[in-house]
This record gives sequence, structure tokens and C-alpha cells, in this order.
Amino acid sequence: MKSAIRIAVLVIVMIVTAYPLAWMVSVSLKTADGVGFRYYQDIWQSGPFDRYFINSLIVVTIVLAGNIVFCAMAGYAFARYRFRGAPLAFLLIISTIMLPKQVILVPLYILMQRLGMIDTYWALTLPFLADPFNIFLIRQYLSSVPPDCEEAARVEGAGELTILFRVVMPMLRPALAVVAIHTCLVNWNSFLFPFILTNSTSMRTLPVGVALLSQGAHSVDWGHLMAGAVISALPVIVAYAVFQRHIISGLTTGMSR
Repeated sequence: MKSAIRIAVLVIVMIVTAYPLAWMVSVSLKTADGVGFRYYQDIWQSGPFDRYFINSLIVVTIVLAGNIVFCAMAGYAFARYRFRGAPLAFLLIISTIMLPKQVILVPLYILMQRLGMIDTYWALTLPFLADPFNIFLIRQYLSSVPPDCEEAARVEGAGELTILFRVVMPMLRPALAVVAIHTCLVNWNSFLFPFILTNSTSMRTLPVGVALLSQGAHSVDWGHLMAGAVISALPVIVAYAVFQRHIISGLTTGMSR
């Protein structure tokens, strides 16, 4: 009886979760002539949609690389080293998770403007190269891993950077998979910061471009909007499908302590 109830609940949750995606795909395929891919063709041909896609890809790649390197270094330092002020520094990093990102929007814009980085890749990537959640996750994951391999490498004469990149990083694969999907999801779907920090069409990212292209003269053009949303969602869905096992392993291990 309990198994049947669990299955029923899971089915209901799956239907509720999958319905918006199914509706999005359905609307993107329904045209005045029936069912087809006209909205998708219009999206690619009516504006610099390929440029938006490339911009998002560049931004996500740079931010992902930065988070993997810098968050791994910070998480490793907090997990393995004891230095003055470490608890306070870690507490400050964790406390920023509770703050809405919109709080830093105005100061960030002023800073980027003074540095002359508005409407550049610097503004879209530099402030996001390290994420507090990723640092927390890696620190928690490493706290559950014995440092035996690191000590053995240190006895053999390996330096700290060698230990980090050749010993620790391979052990961090499950946690780094979570870092990767979290970073990709947040930055690929980011709308507010790219919208505020860019001025020209050539620097717009995919969410901003989709929002601008989908507006009709007097109403929302749902067909083109949903087609753009489907294209925008596909890379994230593929990334999650690829890293699914590592994500579950990284979350369960990292949060177990």
C-alpha cells in the first residue's frame, strides 16, 4: 500500500513538473498552418539569435572555468588549512548566499562603469567567477574525504598546487559536477545582470535576446517566445542528463556532514 502511494505521489509530481515544459514545446510547434518548426526558423532568421547564443556560450564557459578553479582552491583551503580568521571568512562567504543577487546590482553597475567594463565580456563574467554556494559545497565534500592521498603526495615532495590539481581535483569530480550544472544553470538563464550590464545587440545574451525578440507590437508573441525558450533550455537539459549521476553523488556526499 505504501509503495502504491509513493508511486502515485511521484507520478503526480512528475506530471506537475513536466507539464510546463510540454506546454512550452507544444506552443512553439503550433502555427497558423498546423504543426511545424516555423517559429524556430523565424527566431534564427529574424535577428542576431546566433550571436546571442554564442555570447551565452562564451560567458558560461568562462564563468564555469573560473568557478571550477577558484571555488576548488577556496574550498580546499577552508577544508584542509587552519589559519587565523578562517571561521569568520567562511561565515561571511556563507552569509552571502542568503542575500538576493539584486542587492548588489546597483553597486556592481557603478563599479563596472567606473572600470569601463559596461557592455563587455568582463562585466558579464568577472563578478561571477566564484560562487559562495560552490565554495560551500566543495568545502563540505572535502571535509568528508580523508586527506591520506594528499599527505602521501606531500611526503613524496609534491607542492600544494600539484596536490590540488593532480590529487584533489580528481577526487572532487562528483562535487565539481554539481558545481558545473549549478553554474551553467544560473548563468545560462541569467537575465537581469546581462540586461543591465550590456547596451548593444552584439553583447546581449540568450535570455535577453529572447525577451526582446519575442515582443509583438501589441501583445506577447507566444509562439516565438516559446521557441526561443525551448532552444535556450536544451543545453541545460543535456548538461543535466550527462552529469546526473555525479550530481546526485556530489549532493548526497557533500550534504551528509
